[in-house]
Amino acid sequence: MKDYLRILDLSSRGALPDRINDHSDPSFDLVRELVEAGYLWAIDASSFDGNEYMNPKITLPGREYLAQLQWQLQDSERDLMGDIDRLRSTLVSVSTGGPKIDDVNASYRKVFAEVDAALREKGIANPIPFHDLWDWHGRWSRGDLPKWQDRRDFLAAIFNPLLDRIRDKSQPEPLKHVEPTGWMRVDRAVSEIRRRLGEATTEEQYQAVGLLCREVLISLAQAVYDPDKHPPIDEVKPSETDAKRMLDAFLSVQLGGSTHEAARRHAKAAYDLSTALQHRRTADFRQAAMCVEATGSVVNVVAIVSGHRDPP
Repeated sequence: MKDYLRILDLSSRGALPDRINDHSDPSFDLVRELVEAGYLWAIDASSFDGNEYMNPKITLPGREYLAQLQWQLQDSERDLMGDIDRLRSTLVSVSTGGPKIDDVNASYRKVFAEVDAALREKGIANPIPFHDLWDWHGRWSRGDLPKWQDRRDFLAAIFNPLLDRIRDKSQPEPLKHVEPTGWMRVDRAVSEIRRRLGEATTEEQYQAVGLLCREVLISLAQAVYDPDKHPPIDEVKPSETDAKRMLDAFLSVQLGGSTHEAARRHAKAAYDLSTALQHRRTADFRQAAMCVEATGSVVNVVAIVSGHRDPP
């Protein structure tokens, strides 16, 4: 439902692309489902060359469905945030002269289990380390949280970022239009990593986004590297999958000289960032999103340098 919410929200603001095809973000299949349900209207320009909708517009039933989805999402987020606030209030109260732990521990454990399950469903790691109030008692009794305000500050450092994360995830993800490069394999892969990022909820899925980013860079390097024109800078002949050496060689020739030093550094830094995620076993949305943006930056730089962004 969140994918539908995102598409309808974008359409209501006139932010959908004029053309939706098999390589688009959002995907053609999702838009088709909304068109067939009557929530979007579009010109069907599909042909033997592939699927395509032109000029998609939200309909009146679509606006009503969008409002319904937004209300449902807000209700869900409010309930979860309310339960999280209950956990924090209980942790604060038992450590600042409030009720006895045994009187409220059972209800605390029940709410904690519900919050933990809801966070897992949303793909958010639970940062609250105290599934039982006696665990919290052991923590504040160590001696480094002697004052009541110390305990409140300690809990705020745990709970405030969590609540901010939930608020961020409740907003529809903005759509970023990516101009095709003309290298079909690269364009398909870029669309795929953005789709995967939108669907990812677990560490393994976020890490998989990093692996796909690596494949994008390999395809990009293979599209532009010419061993006769781009000698390796370290005299080591790159293999067919050595994207770093191929791109380094390409950029060193195409962006040679001191005037292009900043552009070369930018491209290389983006490459290094885009390849770092795949080695992280604790990958999350922000790391994956940065990886996707860095990969897109490399693609755009190389496309510009290659003349694939020149005006007609």
